[in-house]
Amino acid sequence: MGRVTERRKVIRIRDGAVSARPDTLVAEEPLEIRLNGKPLAITMRTPGDDFALAAGFLVSEGVLAERTDLQNIVYCAGATQDGSNTYNVVDVKTAPGVAMPDITLERNVYTTSSCGLCGKASLDAVRTTARWPIADTPPVRVEPELLASLPDRLRAAQRVFDRTGGLHAAALFAEDGELLDIREDVGRHNAVDKLVGRALQSGGLPLSRTILLVSGRASFELAQKAVMAGIPVLAAVSAPSSLAVDLAVESGLTLVGFLRGSSMNVYAGEDRIALRTAAAQG
Repeated sequence: MGRVTERRKVIRIRDGAVSARPDTLVAEEPLEIRLNGKPLAITMRTPGDDFALAAGFLVSEGVLAERTDLQNIVYCAGATQDGSNTYNVVDVKTAPGVAMPDITLERNVYTTSSCGLCGKASLDAVRTTARWPIADTPPVRVEPELLASLPDRLRAAQRVFDRTGGLHAAALFAEDGELLDIREDVGRHNAVDKLVGRALQSGGLPLSRTILLVSGRASFELAQKAVMAGIPVLAAVSAPSSLAVDLAVESGLTLVGFLRGSSMNVYAGEDRIALRTAAAQG
């Protein structure tokens, strides 16, 4: 759609010299997600991969789990009073027989690019709706050296960030470090939804042998999305929140924060990290 970036005039000051020039900014627009014709959520996102974003959002909500759960996703024509299509409203139609959880149907959610599912419930809600218990997944063992190499690879793959400096990214890696997919968005949670939605559309769920790496911090919402997609390892370049750690401990998720250079903190699920014996005993 050509709206991933936009140009705006900026006054640039460098060493006292003032000049006017155009600058490339990341686009941010609202996306309304409707479920079977009923308004469900509005998120501020970077346009692109909207269908995957909507599908991934519904995976995290416990509505979708398999490709066959999804009948189709369409942009809503006539989304404005004059009948034009803004490409900012999508309707997700589920297959017959797909159950609609009360936590989804009884609320209308507004999410911002920074907060994810603001006010979204509790650890109990995630535990009762998760389709693939992470503790039951095949064992994954990750070398710390492999984890340490991932942020540079994530940064090297961020094409839009190079032009704007204003995007978050999320990437899926195989347990051997192979880059499987990467998405960028003004919101970290949107980038993760796009990854998960693409996996759903290709029949790739659960993502039980993957590593999810996110730029910035690891919030409860991101941990929730990892758990709901069956991802066993979540790593972030910044800090996790206390509730993210609580969810990781309860669900069996391996949670790594402050992944910078050769340093990292393991907050939960250390059994998946191939720690040296001396370090583990210390």
